[in-house]
Amino acid sequence: MFLYRRTPEMPTPEQALKGRPEPEFTVPDRHTVLGTPLLGPYPEGLEVADFGLGCFWGAERTFWRTPGVWTTLVGYQGGSTPNPSYEEVCSGLTGHTEVVRVVYDPAKVTYEELLKVFWEAHDPTQGYRQGNDVGTQYRSAVFTHSPAQAAAAESSREAYQRVLTASGYGTITTELRPAADLPFHPAEPYHQQYLDKNPAGYCGIGGTGVSCPVGVARADGVRPA
Repeated sequence: MFLYRRTPEMPTPEQALKGRPEPEFTVPDRHTVLGTPLLGPYPEGLEVADFGLGCFWGAERTFWRTPGVWTTLVGYQGGSTPNPSYEEVCSGLTGHTEVVRVVYDPAKVTYEELLKVFWEAHDPTQGYRQGNDVGTQYRSAVFTHSPAQAAAAESSREAYQRVLTASGYGTITTELRPAADLPFHPAEPYHQQYLDKNPAGYCGIGGTGVSCPVGVARADGVRPA
C-alpha cells in the first residue's frame, strides 16, 4: 500500500538496505483463528509452503480458510536485506515480496491443491503489481521446499499458462525459486492474521476468474497434467 517508485525494479544485493542481524519484534505465539503455533518446529508429518500473491493480508485469510491448513503466518522473502521492516520492504529497496507461509497436513490437502488456491486467488501475469498495489513487494512467487514441490509448481505454472492464454491473458510472471536459498522473515505482529483483527480492513486479493486445472481430480480419478 506504499508506493515509493514510479517504475518498480529489483535492487541488486549491493543496492539493498543493510537491515539488521535480529528482528526488532517478537512474533505472536498462536494463530488468532486456528489457535495453532505460528513458528516451528511444527508437528511431525506437516509440510511447509511459501506463496507470494500480492498484499499478504487477504492472501493469508485465503489460506487459513483452506481445509487441511494447520497454521499460516505472513512475512517477507526473496530479497537481500536481513530482518527487514514493513516500511523497508515497501520502499522497494530490500528485494522481498510479501509472502504467506502455509503449514499444512498433506494427508488432508495436497500441495497441488494449495497451488490451485494460489493461482486462482490472484493474477500471476502482472509483474511487479497486483491490481492497484504496485511494487516489487507485490510480485507473484512460489518458494519451494523440496524437489517434489518444485516439480509440481513448474507443472502447475505450465498448465495454468495454457488456460490463461486461451482466456486472453499474457505470460505468467510468477517467480519459482528454492526456499532454502531465501530466508523467510516473519512480518510484524500487527500483520499476522490482520483481517481477523480488522474484519473491514483492506483486501487486495482478486483472481482472474480462470479456473486452474491443477489439483482437480477427474471422474476417473486421474489428475490432469
